[in-house]
Amino acid sequence: MTRIWRNGELFAPDEACVSAADRGFLLGDGVFETLAVHNGKPFDLPAHLERLAFGLAVLGFADTVDIDRLHAEIVRYVADDGAKSGVLRITVSRGGGPRGLAPPPEPRPTIVMSLSPPPPAREEPISLHIAAATRRNELSPVSRIKALPYLDNIIALQEARSLEADDALMLNTCGAIACASAANVFIIRGDRLETPPVADGALPGTMRARLLSMAQAAGLTAMETSLFANDVAEADHVLLTNSVRGIVEAGRCDGAALARRAGGAVGQLRALIAAAIEEG
Repeated sequence: MTRIWRNGELFAPDEACVSAADRGFLLGDGVFETLAVHNGKPFDLPAHLERLAFGLAVLGFADTVDIDRLHAEIVRYVADDGAKSGVLRITVSRGGGPRGLAPPPEPRPTIVMSLSPPPPAREEPISLHIAAATRRNELSPVSRIKALPYLDNIIALQEARSLEADDALMLNTCGAIACASAANVFIIRGDRLETPPVADGALPGTMRARLLSMAQAAGLTAMETSLFANDVAEADHVLLTNSVRGIVEAGRCDGAALARRAGGAVGQLRALIAAAIEEG
C-alpha cells in the first residue's frame, strides 16, 4: 500500500491514524467507495462520487463534503502515485463527536484515500453458497448505499468459506436473492440479462449499471426482476459483477454445477467493458 491521503495530507500507512472518537471507527457512521484504477485513471469516478454523495445525503451530512473538490483531490492523488493499475478506496466518516448515538450538530468529516495493488485475475468460475446465517435487510436505506458497516456481508462470506465456497449469495427478508458478499448478481436466461432490483436489497452498483446499459449491444434484453435460488440453478449463466473485478462467472452453487451456456454473450459483455476502460 502506498501513502495514505487523509484530509488533504499524505501519510505512511502506519501513520495515517484517526481519532479514537471518530464515529466511523466507533459506530460505522460513514460511507465508502472502492473503484479500479486503469491506465493511471480511476474508472467510473463520476458514478462512484454520485453514489457517495447519495450515501452522505442518506446519513445527513452531504453538505459537509465538497464533491467537486474531492474529485480533484482523487485525480491528483492517483496521478501523483503513478500507479497504472490498482484499487482505490475512499472512506468518509462523519468524524469525531461526543459519546452516544446522536450526531454532532456540525460534523467535521474524516476523509481517507488509499491505493492498493489490483487483485489477481480469476480465470476459473467461482463456487457459491446461499448464506443462511444472515439476510440482507431490503427495507433499510442502508441497503442502497455503501455504508461502512459490512458485518452481514462478512458473516455471509465467512459461512461460505467455512463450506469451501468462494462467495456467498445473500437473501433478503423475503427469501429473494439480493446480492453476493461484495458483488451484484446477474443471470442470463435465454436472451434476457436479469438482476435483482434495488428494492430487493441489491446495491446500485456502478458495474451493474454498465451491464444493464450494455445488454442490448450484447444481444440481450436487460431486466430487473426478483430472483430466487431456483432461478440461479436453472439459469443459462450466472455472473457476479463489481467495479474492481468486472465480470466473474459462477460454476457451482451449494455443491451443484451451474450451466454456462451463454459464453458468447458473456464474452461480448467483457469486450464492451474492456472498450469502456480503454476509452477512460
